[in-house]
Amino acid sequence: MKFQDYRISPEIKKSLEKLEFKKPTDIQFKAIPPILNGEDVLAIAQTGTGKTAAFAIPIIHLINERKKGTRKKGIKCLVMAPTHELAIQIAGVFEQIGQHTRVKVYALYGGTEQDPQILKLAEGIDVLVTTPGRLFDLRSQGHLNLDEANILVLDEADHMLDLGFYKDIEDVIRFLPRGRQTLFFSATINDNIKKLAYSLVRNPIRIQVSPKDPVSKNITHSLIFVEMDDKRFFLERAIKENPEKKILVFVRTKVRCERVSAAMKRVDLDTLTIHSDKDQQKRSEVMRLFKSGEQKVLIATDISARGIDIPNVDMVLNYDMPDVPENYVHRIGRTGRGKEKGMAFSFCSKDEMPYLQAIEEYTGYQIDQLVIDDVNYDQTLAVSSEKESITMKQIRKEIAIADNFQKKKRKKKKKK
Repeated sequence: MKFQDYRISPEIKKSLEKLEFKKPTDIQFKAIPPILNGEDVLAIAQTGTGKTAAFAIPIIHLINERKKGTRKKGIKCLVMAPTHELAIQIAGVFEQIGQHTRVKVYALYGGTEQDPQILKLAEGIDVLVTTPGRLFDLRSQGHLNLDEANILVLDEADHMLDLGFYKDIEDVIRFLPRGRQTLFFSATINDNIKKLAYSLVRNPIRIQVSPKDPVSKNITHSLIFVEMDDKRFFLERAIKENPEKKILVFVRTKVRCERVSAAMKRVDLDTLTIHSDKDQQKRSEVMRLFKSGEQKVLIATDISARGIDIPNVDMVLNYDMPDVPENYVHRIGRTGRGKEKGMAFSFCSKDEMPYLQAIEEYTGYQIDQLVIDDVNYDQTLAVSSEKESITMKQIRKEIAIADNFQKKKRKKKKKK
């Protein structure tokens, strides 16, 4: 079945044709009809399966048709997302698909001035894509009315729970119409997600799109065993040996994000970092520079990069092994998208072996291990610019100590 065969607005079909969307993906094929019929949907689908378009296409059609019969203002669809970057990305998909329709879309998030956002809301918005924090801020100030929001979408619901948004999601229901349509999308399913989902949806159409192989066949992935303190030298080598490649480096914490970037700076390698401690303006600029290719290396945490669609990432490098097996799939899914080929490379220390075992159990196969002999290992450390600079510092320090010792000896001789 092709998109041209669906009973959707001609304006949407025009946009899909421009975007070269010809046939629906599995999640789109299964989700679009029930959403068009006004049914609740509970969908389990990984990032990269086309799930944003799976709910954006039918929602834009429904709102566009309703607007033809009424001029009543008000937010008609609320989409909740876990991070600023994902909210921006989802709004971008809505805008692309709905560019020829009457549907107005806006991304609302914290970390930026709220006055321009208040003015934008006052102009009239049909689809509001938002993160929980700023949503509640403006709602409590009386700038946000959700009485007409008859469609609720929770995207990356499992990630929202990981970030502690369970109560926020429960609270937002109080502001929405009782007869709303609820669309619940998650990459994984567990007891907590089931509890939340079934407290929100009514007799949902359940859809599960789980590929037999969770890792794309377009990606070649391998690992090397590296001591934790030596990882920065191997990252330096990887960047220097691939100067034209766009590399996305994953670490586990915000602190390590900045430490690894500082280590690269010491050897004259420019890198970008993205994590939740950066304000929105800086995060947006980082994403712009990396997406455009103006900067080739981005160091990120799982929280800030999950679900983000970054074009033409040549290599994903796991500087730290993920402590959650599913995150391995989310990470390396940033490369090898569509028909593109990608590489995934991991540094694994002895302490991270349990993480590796959990990942291999989850994916169902072993990651290729590249053996580095002692000579090559030591050579990587020896040729590092940081090692060279440290050696020179040590030499200069030793020379200074020796000079001071000689001066003291000469003074003693004079006294005698």
